[in-house]
Amino acid sequence: MTPPSRRPTIDDVARAAGVSRGTVSRVLNGGHWVSPASLQAVRTAIQQTGYRINPHARSLATARANSVAFLLTEPQERLFEDPNFAVLMREAAQALERHDLPLVLLMAGTAAEQRRATDFITGGHVDGVLLISAHAGRSGFLEELVGSKVPAIACGIPLGYETRIGYVAADDELGARHAVEYLQATGRRRIATITGPSDTSGGRCRLAGYRAALGPNVDEDLVARGDYYRDSGSRAMTGLLERVPDIDAVFAANDLMAAGALDVLADRGIRVPDDVAVVGFDDSPIARRTDPQLTTMRQPFDRISHEMVRLLVERISGRETASVKLPTELVRRASA
Repeated sequence: MTPPSRRPTIDDVARAAGVSRGTVSRVLNGGHWVSPASLQAVRTAIQQTGYRINPHARSLATARANSVAFLLTEPQERLFEDPNFAVLMREAAQALERHDLPLVLLMAGTAAEQRRATDFITGGHVDGVLLISAHAGRSGFLEELVGSKVPAIACGIPLGYETRIGYVAADDELGARHAVEYLQATGRRRIATITGPSDTSGGRCRLAGYRAALGPNVDEDLVARGDYYRDSGSRAMTGLLERVPDIDAVFAANDLMAAGALDVLADRGIRVPDDVAVVGFDDSPIARRTDPQLTTMRQPFDRISHEMVRLLVERISGRETASVKLPTELVRRASA
């Protein structure tokens, strides 16, 4: 029987590259203090020998887990219903590839899931956390996360923890204001809104932007509450038509709720945009699948993910907490 082939070692790489073992080690740990020629020689030798880093041994040597958590604090069905989360996760995983760090998905939509996620994070299984969809009502969970000293960067402003957790966020308030001002510029005068959850920064800031565009005397009958789910957009649209049958435009705080609003308008034979114009927020894939296609404010999800990874890697390496706010962009389609 042919004996199994020996696994290539760091010494094999050093011999193939014509450099010292220490030089190979420095390349494997970031390439600091290595000349460009030696760096290229080691990389070529790694490919030629088929050398693979032993992650267990590396974590023991560095006291790091060499992985990052994608922590989604939403019910599990939201991962599949809201396409934005899948985009954020895909882009974050791609950004982490450059640092040779795998991404671990943790769901934390319930108290039990939050407890298990906290135990996993504080147990040293990850070096950092990408916190997705933080809710103000879960302050105990966030307090434990902060207290663990594990570096974390949030997607969106972590309400109540703005100075303790770094974040990357779209400029929700300004984006919402631009959406409403666009509707005003098209001649709409009875502009309603379907809000996001009030315990999220997106929900609060987009409502603030709507109010800023309309001025101090906003008709509260034009404000309907939603929760980012499509059916909440349908319920909110139904309530708006009952309370204010003469509305001529709706700004929804995300595309899923806007799609729900379009469902109701279509069922009632109300023409879009002739009778009621509709604008969403996100520019998620659903915006191109509605009938008519949805005018919306685009969030740069790819850039958000990459910025989150950049800030998290900096925090893991010892840099101070930082935050970034990114602009949104109006995407005009047939609904407004």
